[in-house]
Amino acid sequence: MSDVLDRFVKYCSVTSQSDPLTSDHVPSTPTQHEMAKVVADDLRALGAEDVCVDEHAYVTAQWPASEGCEALPHLCLCAHLDTAWQTKGENVHPHVVHYDGGRLVMGTVDGEEIYCDTTTNPELDRMKGWDIVVSDGTTLIGGDDKAGVAEIVALLARYRNDPSIPHPALAVAFVPDEEIGHGAALLDLDALGCEWGYTLDGGPLGEFSYECFNAAEANVRARGISVHTGTAKGIMVNASEAIMRFHQLLPAAERPEYTEGYDGFFYLERMSGDCESAQADYIIRDHDKALFNRRKRLIERACEQVNEELGDTYLSVEIHDTYQNMADVILDGNEHLVENARRAFEECGHEMKIIPMRGGTDGAQLCYRGLPCPNISAGYYNAHGVREFVPVPELEGMVDVLQALMNLYAHPQNEQ
Repeated sequence: MSDVLDRFVKYCSVTSQSDPLTSDHVPSTPTQHEMAKVVADDLRALGAEDVCVDEHAYVTAQWPASEGCEALPHLCLCAHLDTAWQTKGENVHPHVVHYDGGRLVMGTVDGEEIYCDTTTNPELDRMKGWDIVVSDGTTLIGGDDKAGVAEIVALLARYRNDPSIPHPALAVAFVPDEEIGHGAALLDLDALGCEWGYTLDGGPLGEFSYECFNAAEANVRARGISVHTGTAKGIMVNASEAIMRFHQLLPAAERPEYTEGYDGFFYLERMSGDCESAQADYIIRDHDKALFNRRKRLIERACEQVNEELGDTYLSVEIHDTYQNMADVILDGNEHLVENARRAFEECGHEMKIIPMRGGTDGAQLCYRGLPCPNISAGYYNAHGVREFVPVPELEGMVDVLQALMNLYAHPQNEQ
């Protein structure tokens, strides 16, 4: 196997899911410490400097500039250690299949083939004859974002093997709990010492995002009055029914399954309850700041309306902003981050496709903490599910793109 493929398969085999139900701890799961240790050991083996794993499972390291590039601004490359919590992600068994067309089969579960084909993934048409990494059909792989982790480490391996490859000084960062909205929040940017950066957390090869959602969480809580159903008339208040009424007041057409592009949405992430108490957690998303604020107000008004109908304060809601659209930062004097990425893709024979990111990225936090950091592709498809796959040529191709991109930063940006 190629170096990046070997690393990717190894990393995927390490359980490191995050968990929103234990998000008061960082990391939210102890397995992320194990993933952090594996990556840190690899960095030390390559000769990276100042390798650090802190108590929150953040992994950071420095890589010195190539000869002649020492005075140039340092650049950060960032990926996240955790994998999605929505699908089983433990006991992952990644394997490489040779795809000859038709169904791409992950495995057989309870006598049923788990697969995808060109109906759901038309891009498979151009992948005939490729090797592709899949799971056994019982779990996700974790390409989001272990593909990004493997690509960054593989790039450093190239520099170790050929010190003449030009590049500025690099800081690499691998962070926990990105999938539950925490991500780079505790990353020590002063210690990293970087002026710009890129996150490797995008999908198919060539995707690039410098804009993302504005994001918030809404936690709706309901209290009820429980009484025997035989004598409930005029007395009972069913907390679960109150939550259901609240949900019905949100526009059904503005759920994730009906939206795309720049469309915002409300997403019911989880709910539970009975007559006496119930709760529902939502995420709110919109690229447009004014529409985003309007969505938050709609959540509050829906809560108020249910309380008015019930005649008392049975529902409450708390809304917390989680990240902002990073476009304002990237397009304010940092456009070179976009144009250099485009040039790097072109030099490697790929077309860059700029898309509005319909999800979170560590770059959204980093931008507003003072480190402009758009998001570049890592090469995974069908993330967060058992039909996830990562084509080997795209995994390997992204290391080439990173090398070309770092070469562009081996020159002062005012000379570009």
